[in-house]
Amino acid sequence: MTFGFAPSSAVSTSSSADLSTASTNPLARTLEPAEWAAAGIPLLRNPREVVSGLYARHRPMPLTAVVAVLDPDERLLASASFKRRTAPADGWMLRNALLSQLRRVIPHDLRRRTPVRTAMLLYCREGDARWTEEDGAWMWGLRDACTLHGLRCGAYITLTRDGWQVLGEGRGGRSPSIGSTPEPFATAEAPPPLPRTGGAASEILSRVAAR
Repeated sequence: MTFGFAPSSAVSTSSSADLSTASTNPLARTLEPAEWAAAGIPLLRNPREVVSGLYARHRPMPLTAVVAVLDPDERLLASASFKRRTAPADGWMLRNALLSQLRRVIPHDLRRRTPVRTAMLLYCREGDARWTEEDGAWMWGLRDACTLHGLRCGAYITLTRDGWQVLGEGRGGRSPSIGSTPEPFATAEAPPPLPRTGGAASEILSRVAAR
């Protein structure tokens, strides 16, 4: 299926024309796996450890999204989980939800010429690991939210009863899965490091680390 969406770099800046088109055309607010793979999404060095850490931290159930921000060494800086509304998936609405969570847990990097931190998304849902239109809407939403928050767009991972799958890469595993017992991975046990600048940003991440 062709959605008429021109793939672009994960870190490119959205133009006003692009945003105007996206706001009126739902078909432009989704990405297929081929478009996602062509966007140059950085690969996780150890996706199972990252997934296991986020699963142990948030214990997501179906319709739960976990957005996480990683530093260049793939250490977890901040994360937040929220439930998706049961309304039809729309990339614009999902983008707004992700951007709201990112703004709540970590300062933006819009002043940097090149993004340093990476945001990724773990989405827990029913069904198998094959791509769905809902996944395409999440992909579009994640990429756009990262652009607006000055972050690199990272992996999109689904978590089902069969296990986890990094969409667009073909990597996955059986554990963790929905309802499985969390494993004690470092990313789940170690508190996120605080920024060196101090002040309000440190207070925000302190609250995230304590949850």
